Amino acid sequence: MGQAARPPLAVDLDGTLIRGDLFSEAMLRLAFAKPWRLPLLLAWLWRGRAYAKAKLAVAFPADAAALPYDERVVAWLREQRAAGREIALATASDQRAAQAVADHVGLFDRVFASDGRVNLKSRRKSEALAAAYPDGFVYAGNERADMKVWGAASHAVLCNCSPGLARRAGARFKIERVFDAEGSAARSLLTAMRPRHWAKNLLVFVPMLTGQGWFDLDAWRAASIAFAALCLVASSVYLVNDVADIDADRRHPRKRMRPFASGAVSPVAGLALALVLLSGGLALGALSGAGWLIAAYAIAASLYTFALKRIVLLDVVVLAALYGLRIVIGGDAAGYAASDWLLAFSGFFFLSLALVKRAAEVDALRGDLIGRGYRGGDGPVLKRFGAAVGVVSAVVLALYLQEPANAARYSAPLFLWALPAAVLFWLARLWLKVERREMHDDPLLFALRDPASWATFAVTAAAFAAAALV
Repeated sequence: MGQAARPPLAVDLDGTLIRGDLFSEAMLRLAFAKPWRLPLLLAWLWRGRAYAKAKLAVAFPADAAALPYDERVVAWLREQRAAGREIALATASDQRAAQAVADHVGLFDRVFASDGRVNLKSRRKSEALAAAYPDGFVYAGNERADMKVWGAASHAVLCNCSPGLARRAGARFKIERVFDAEGSAARSLLTAMRPRHWAKNLLVFVPMLTGQGWFDLDAWRAASIAFAALCLVASSVYLVNDVADIDADRRHPRKRMRPFASGAVSPVAGLALALVLLSGGLALGALSGAGWLIAAYAIAASLYTFALKRIVLLDVVVLAALYGLRIVIGGDAAGYAASDWLLAFSGFFFLSLALVKRAAEVDALRGDLIGRGYRGGDGPVLKRFGAAVGVVSAVVLALYLQEPANAARYSAPLFLWALPAAVLFWLARLWLKVERREMHDDPLLFALRDPASWATFAVTAAAFAAAALV
């Protein structure tokens, strides 16, 4: 097809121009922000999808500037526009949302969209475009519903289609351009589960190890089941958290690349997987013997996701408590109850780590932390408080070592004095990284890639083993 002879180009919005679906995201926005209005959503849907889309577009609008646009498609549209081609946005999304996108992109001559009465999809869209362009048009789409529109078009542009749909469309229609789907939905879901964060759940083994139950096979079995249960439950919470945080993540310089925020995978699929993982985790929790504690962890983590993470300072206290709860779960499952000393130390230690994470985020943004309540100037006080709490954790550990009853549990307790020294060294190093703006990740995940952290952990483990066995 010659450039001069090219007919007008109509471009779909959801799944084509952007990697996502405005209608489903608006429904999720309502569900997470104002769940008590879900019955009203059902009433809107009863009056038709177009009516529901119009109501949601007013009550829960998307930020057009933050949407995950397919930059390949946008770049191509710029080329077509520069060549003088007429371009229209043709979408089943509501006209308010469509117009906001069109205004932001700045490439469209016309906008066709649902208007509160007519849901402009499939056959209705093909009729509207055929009436507007009687001499023919090219349509860019991505889903099965677009087959009707491609049938009325002179040529089809395939954007992010499944392999099966691409084959069927290629066999039936003349194809002008193909933008192959990028990435894997399964791989994106696995990424959204954050398996690298499962390392945090190794805390379930701490009570058994500090209790010197190193050769208790039943304890290892129960703790391992609890570990697996926590991994599933934690991943389900991560999935729900990322779905709930789509809007905030899209405005974050680093989190905007998360699978749901970037449009790599549907948030609806994420919620379905979250339900499966939660069910499996609770079932394994019951098998481990710490079922009620794992259920409590799921509830506490969910409360954090939906409410507590927005309350300044309470959020880091809850994060520290969730770390401590992992230790309690491990002790209950393995039969080695966590001591008061261990819980006191872990409380201060993990509070310092939670403050590391938050202070680093505030510094990285150099502005208000969206959705968290922290301001750009809060960094200094967070650093001072976090460093002080870290020192307290080392003091608690030192006081534990001075108790004769505690020292009597070890054959060579002198070696244990390496532990508070290692804690002080490691925490001081983390806070130095924060001050230098070199802490770009969760501190525990940072430690997994940091040779100095591994060396510190090795010294700590060796000192503990020497104290118990020498």
